[in-house]
Amino acid sequence: MKIRHIVCCTDFSENAQAAFVTANDMAEKYRAALTVLHVLPPIISPLIGNSEFLVPEKARKSLLQQIQEYMQTEYGDKTRKMIDCRLTVLEGHVSTEIIRFLEEKEVDIAVLGAFGSSGMGLVLFGSVAKRVAHRAPCSVMIVR
Repeated sequence: MKIRHIVCCTDFSENAQAAFVTANDMAEKYRAALTVLHVLPPIISPLIGNSEFLVPEKARKSLLQQIQEYMQTEYGDKTRKMIDCRLTVLEGHVSTEIIRFLEEKEVDIAVLGAFGSSGMGLVLFGSVAKRVAHRAPCSVMIVR
C-alpha cells in the first residue's frame, strides 16, 4: 500500500495528541502529505436551549478564528519541516464531515484518537471513531 496522504483528526484531547504524533511520524517516514483536521460541531446557544437557534454568525466566526490560531500554535511548528502539511477546520456533524473529507481528498489513511475530549470514553469512541472506522473509504488507525 502506497501512503501519499494522511489525515489526523483532532479534537485537541490527549488521545488526539497521541494520534497526531503517530500521523506526523508516518508522514515523515512515508514522505506523505499530512492534513490535521478539526471539525467544529454546530454550536447552540445555551440561553435558548433550542437547536433551531444557533450562536450568532459573528461569535461563530470568532470561534473558528480562535480554533485556527490554536491549531497553528499547537501543530504549526511541529509540522514546519514537512513539505506538504495543511491545518484544516470544517463545520458540521463531526463523523459526517470527516468521512466526506476523506472521500473528497483521496486520503490513504486516517488517524484518530480512541477517546475524545468529551470525557465520555467508550461512548465517544462509539459515536465518532467507530463511525469513521466503519464508513471511511480508506484505512483508519485508532490511537490510544
